[in-house]
Amino acid sequence: MGTPNVYPMGTTIYNPEKAWNGYTLMQVIGEGAVLIDMNGNVVKTWQNLQGFPNKLLPKGQIFGSLGMRDSEYAYQDMIDLVQIDWEGNIVWKFDHKEEVEDNGEKQWVARQHHDFQREGNPVGYYVPGMECKLNSGHTLLLCHENVYNEQISEKRLLDDVIIEVDWDGNIMWKWSASQHFKEMNFSETAKNTIYRNPNYHPNGGGMGDLLHINSMSVLGPNRWYDNGDERFHPDNIIWDARESNITAIISKKTGEIVWQLGPDFSINAELRAIGQIIGQHHAHMIPQGLPGEGNILIFDNGGWAGYGAPTNTSKDGTKVEKRDYSRIIEIDPITLKVVWEFTGSKWGGMSSLVSVSKFYSPLVSSAQRLPNGNTLITEGGSLRIFEVTANKELVWEYLAPFDFQNPFLYRAYRYPYSYVPQLPMPKEIPVKRIDNKTFRVPGAAEGMIDNITTVQGAKGYTGSFDNCVV
Repeated sequence: MGTPNVYPMGTTIYNPEKAWNGYTLMQVIGEGAVLIDMNGNVVKTWQNLQGFPNKLLPKGQIFGSLGMRDSEYAYQDMIDLVQIDWEGNIVWKFDHKEEVEDNGEKQWVARQHHDFQREGNPVGYYVPGMECKLNSGHTLLLCHENVYNEQISEKRLLDDVIIEVDWDGNIMWKWSASQHFKEMNFSETAKNTIYRNPNYHPNGGGMGDLLHINSMSVLGPNRWYDNGDERFHPDNIIWDARESNITAIISKKTGEIVWQLGPDFSINAELRAIGQIIGQHHAHMIPQGLPGEGNILIFDNGGWAGYGAPTNTSKDGTKVEKRDYSRIIEIDPITLKVVWEFTGSKWGGMSSLVSVSKFYSPLVSSAQRLPNGNTLITEGGSLRIFEVTANKELVWEYLAPFDFQNPFLYRAYRYPYSYVPQLPMPKEIPVKRIDNKTFRVPGAAEGMIDNITTVQGAKGYTGSFDNCVV
């Protein structure tokens, strides 16, 4: 769907009685980590802290990174992961995963990308009673590694690896995605396509970003494990890979994949009922203590992803799955039933085929379950963050009014006011929804149309356009 050239930005809708009120943290390219209140006022900026993503900690501390490697030498590699206090002092830093040589200079780098988790909290957003450790604990990082594996492809691969480091930065555990390729249920046709083109791109001297894992979190305590299902051990790790349409859980103990969705959603009735997930982001288990706990929440982007046979729209069999709208789905991991879903059809329109495209971000984005049962959604490609109730009522909407160097938001999080004791409690001013039919910019024509011409012989239309083909 196209968008108008002129439209309001900042907070455009806000119902304080139904929203879960707090601060919202986002990353703004060129500005750093930006914290806003419910009315869209910027209350704090950590200049040049470019998190991938940024995450807020209690006492006004924050996670982020101080820089990204040049694309000539790497692809989406952060130099470090740092924990910074309210005044900007570095409390903790990790950068000793790999020593590299960029532009003739050697340096140690973290190669972290897309996600990380500090011990104490499984998902990186607010969960009552599950706070990240501030001065101790282990940290999980999703990182990159360059590998060759001729069983996958003859080309160099950009592997996704997960490492666990202690407080002193020692690597205590490591898992490599490429070593578990055989477990990922790719068809022989998909494997042939991957061998020829493992999502190859020129960054970093050329490499295949085969999976592009973009989310990684711990399951944490959950009812499935309490009922005896070992697949959902609290230490196990869930991740999703946008290029392969796979969401999976690995055993922390063995590294094996113990639960998986995708890549093919046509192989049985349960998966067909879910429908093809494409290019997803931020798949995670809703933590214990939040409404929907134990279910898997996924931002199903749509767009383009997946491997298979060449088609009319994919000459080499890459990015074979396509869909021009996004959805949020909440799935029971045992029955695979979709227990809650949000699509653009909620925004309305004369045809459901058109209205679903009103919510669409083919890249980035996320969904966070809030303590009151609402869901905070980052529609990153549209610079929009919004909050809906369980009944899908829109109670808060915000369009980021910044001058972005790259026009998208990666992921935003909502935190309670208590996380930032350095600030006074902000005022919560309701923002009523504007009636688009009557809203005018200054100087524009106002009022109703005065001159109406009736075409002779025309008949009134009282039907529906829902099922027509134009």
